[in-house]
Amino acid sequence: MRYYTTMSALAILFLFPLLWSGWASLQDPGDYVRMAEYGEGLGTYLTNSLLVSVMTVAGTLAVSALGGYAFARFDFPGKDLLFLATLAILMVPYATILIPLYVLLGYLGLQNSLVGLSLVLIMFQLPFAIFMMRNSFEAIPRELEEAAMVDGCGTFRAFIRVLLHAVRPGLITVGLFAFLASWNDFFAPLILLNDGASFTLPVAMVSMTQGTFGTIDYGMLQAGVMVMAVPCLVLFIVLQRHYVRGFMSGALRG
Repeated sequence: MRYYTTMSALAILFLFPLLWSGWASLQDPGDYVRMAEYGEGLGTYLTNSLLVSVMTVAGTLAVSALGGYAFARFDFPGKDLLFLATLAILMVPYATILIPLYVLLGYLGLQNSLVGLSLVLIMFQLPFAIFMMRNSFEAIPRELEEAAMVDGCGTFRAFIRVLLHAVRPGLITVGLFAFLASWNDFFAPLILLNDGASFTLPVAMVSMTQGTFGTIDYGMLQAGVMVMAVPCLVLFIVLQRHYVRGFMSGALRG
């Protein structure tokens, strides 16, 4: 009984800010109208955020699946050193390398580009994603892969047709983390994007809620919080079962 009481109290504590924001955002329907008509329009900012998130998820899944499979199944010179170097990116302060990356994107012609922003976000997601995918592949018995090869599959075909299905919970977990990180990221788009038509929703929200002399439009701010939170909540609820299985089936192994 004490367990359920404690869990209920914690659930209420964590849900209260979201419920309060939802209630506050509905006090004046005009807040949503003004938000939708601000600048380039809410549809533009939502589309930009969605494109960045989709590209980040797709790139993170593709690279982390291949990298995790290579680290889990193959032996090659410098394997452990390369893996440690990949994880070492996690120790680099996020903000310290955005300016060098901005300069690099300029050389590549990708400044003020959603593609360039997605590449940067993918880079920041890869250390954690590769770590999870390596452990997910290591949790799969080698006999499964060997059985596929006996049936005529090559290494790549076994990877595509058998192993990816076996590590689907890990892939969903990595994809969910990548989506949430890219959808809610503010600092990287603020530095790497300079055209209002390219702004993602978090950057646009900061601009649209600031009024004269730095005043904050709290009604519009709460409406924006709900617009940003709803996709994350829906996605997490839909994928929660796979997300939990991703951790339980070897994502934290090793």
